[in-house]
Amino acid sequence: MLVGEQPGDQEDRQGRPFVGPSGVLLRRLMAEAGIDDDGFYLTNAVKHFSFVVRGTRRIHKTPTQREVAACHDWLDAEIAAVRPRVIVALGATALRALAGKSITIAAAQASAPRHASGIPIVATFHPSALLRAPDDDAKARMRGAVVGALRRARKLASG
Repeated sequence: MLVGEQPGDQEDRQGRPFVGPSGVLLRRLMAEAGIDDDGFYLTNAVKHFSFVVRGTRRIHKTPTQREVAACHDWLDAEIAAVRPRVIVALGATALRALAGKSITIAAAQASAPRHASGIPIVATFHPSALLRAPDDDAKARMRGAVVGALRRARKLASG
């Protein structure tokens, strides 16, 4: 199971997670990590698109803790229904929602947290962070980190 932050503009309009630019990139990264297209479940920690309007565009706004909490039961119900072997937290908001506390991605990578259900959590950057990377070196480092995390998740899932 992969959990992102919240739907983006395209996801909100189409009613499906990860169909915009971040989703296209995520699928490339997953293919690079050896994860096939039907072996995972995609969702978001927050189920609605939080945004501000700028001209004709709807610009992503980081969800509040209140919004994360409002969607917590829904996320837990998805986890219970899917029963994944591993959960990948894509970004800090997803990680906070899954771990039940504020924790950095680096700290999560060092401590191997688990969801309240006991399922291991693998934390990494959200694909949108790669799209916003300030330069090619940062993008390459982040890409390597995401692919590495996805490979760890694949190994955990396969036992």
